[in-house]
Amino acid sequence: MSNDYNAGSITVLKGLEAVRKRPGMYIGSTSKEGLHHLVWEIVDNSIDEAMAGMANLIKITITNEGEVIVEDNGRGIPVGIQEDSGKRAIELVFTQLHAGGKFDSSSYKISGGLHGVGASVVNALSLYVDVQSMREGKIHHMLFSNGGTEQTELKIMGDTDKTGTIVRFKPDPEIFKETITFDWEKIRNKAKQLSYLNKGIQIHLRDERIDREVEYHFPNGILDYVKEKNETKTKINPNVFYVDGAHAGDDGNEIEVEVALQYNSEYQENLVTFANNINTHEGGAHEDGLRQSLTRVINRYAEKVAKANKAPSKYSWDDIKEGMVCIVSIRHTDPQYEGQTKTKLANPDAKKAVDAIVGAAFEEFLLKSPDDAKAILDKNANAQKARIAAQRAREDTRRKSALDTFSLPGKLADCESKDSQIAELYLVEGDSAGGSAKTGRNRKFQAILPLRGKVLNVERVTEARAFTNNEIKSIVTAIGTGIKEDLDLTKTRYGKIVIMTDADVDGAHIRTLLLTFFYRYMKELIKNGNIYIAQPPLFKIEAGKKIAYAYSDQELEELKAGDFANSRYTIQRYKGLGEMDPMQLWETTMDPETRTMLQITLEDAAVANEVFSDLMGEDPELRRNYIQENAEFVENIDF
Repeated sequence: MSNDYNAGSITVLKGLEAVRKRPGMYIGSTSKEGLHHLVWEIVDNSIDEAMAGMANLIKITITNEGEVIVEDNGRGIPVGIQEDSGKRAIELVFTQLHAGGKFDSSSYKISGGLHGVGASVVNALSLYVDVQSMREGKIHHMLFSNGGTEQTELKIMGDTDKTGTIVRFKPDPEIFKETITFDWEKIRNKAKQLSYLNKGIQIHLRDERIDREVEYHFPNGILDYVKEKNETKTKINPNVFYVDGAHAGDDGNEIEVEVALQYNSEYQENLVTFANNINTHEGGAHEDGLRQSLTRVINRYAEKVAKANKAPSKYSWDDIKEGMVCIVSIRHTDPQYEGQTKTKLANPDAKKAVDAIVGAAFEEFLLKSPDDAKAILDKNANAQKARIAAQRAREDTRRKSALDTFSLPGKLADCESKDSQIAELYLVEGDSAGGSAKTGRNRKFQAILPLRGKVLNVERVTEARAFTNNEIKSIVTAIGTGIKEDLDLTKTRYGKIVIMTDADVDGAHIRTLLLTFFYRYMKELIKNGNIYIAQPPLFKIEAGKKIAYAYSDQELEELKAGDFANSRYTIQRYKGLGEMDPMQLWETTMDPETRTMLQITLEDAAVANEVFSDLMGEDPELRRNYIQENAEFVENIDF
């Protein structure tokens, strides 16, 4: 790949059109997710410089004014005149869709950005974008404003011996009406993940609003990632399997493959896949290649080991994946995804590449590390026995249900409607809150299932044990879809499945346990957008006949300073749902006209699952550290 990155490298496909009118087409939504998508787009450009081997430092700053500043030490955006358009390259990057060096393979062989639309879309959806490009010994500056409709001429601000780019932008509140407040934890998680996926890169994150900063640098990349994920768990194979290689793709370009894998003593798999730094939540071709290679190699090795004895029955992928922590990261010159959300990789040659590289390396790993190999095969064998036992338990459950004349759980207060498009199921913490919810609900379309005590932690038990738990059986039976590979979305009895728990630590714990269950056993419901979290109020404020509810401390302060400022008022802090009478619960939390609910995404569930592993892990020191680091954000943690 050439180091010649200049104005001629910038290719223009189409001008900036209608981004402000239909922002969802470019960033998914104008909610919290869409807001943070702006950050990812600018950071991705810096990451592309790092993947090209031209940068090793990225600084991200959230300012007191609500801006984000992204700085890197790459080559700097070209500032010369682009021949086809007669405009400066830096102007094209920020004002034209599909303008960038990502279409020129000599500039960027691998890219993770959205086909070059990132910088221009950020410009269109921001009040202003301030850009400095340091290259050729000069600091070049341009300011774009008013949603990308106005811009200054390129100016030289001075001399420099550095290279790189600094982009400062502020989102437009007219576009992001829901919120323009950046989430420290969300950006921190992303920065850390990018550091793992790009070994050697240094990412510095600072938030001026809370005077907090972190720095990430992982010389061993995803190998360090796997070690961290297994930090609180009992390891089966002490040595982490790791391979980093390249394989020719269908277009003749090399596909870079990096995989790290280690087993732990638990029962669930933790397999995370990436393509060009993008988290492919739904897997795809690269995941298929991993499954194929590991299944083939483990079964071949098991046959060799069992020569003198009776050969074991073939291990399935379900046997092999139990207790596995694995990161798969590939880099492809032309990644193809199913859908616009980039959650499933479609390139067939990615499957071949991962299969070839992992297959050869993992076979060598087993042969050279016999102790690790034996431990892994023992884990697979135990998983196979547990799987067969679980199948029998599930078959027994099916037979009992078929014979049962009333199979729905007795404590379920079902709704009248049989139309899953409008029917809602509330999973409510405790009998007291369940009673209020049953009385206050609209029984035409709202069903209530009270949950007694803590839900089983499915992360730490076998599947067969999970099936014997009354609360889990009630949830699965009420929803009606079945679980795991038997799950059939067409049998969903409720379009919305709403987790409704107290707004306290115990409530957060139960929410996380339920999300872990859905993530592990009913993931298709999350993918399909069926899982929600209710948002009950924290406070009730009364002044005479006026009553208002606050859902956060900040909202309470705003209410006190508003209509109640010159009145005598009383404040009630709700410790639990049971403290609200049925009418209050309906008005604040269940009425479709006034309620606020969070729809859970796969990313939300995956993060909650990881947080729970830390909080409930075997290492109390890690749990203590997590609580100390996040104590000031407890009110704002979303589960």
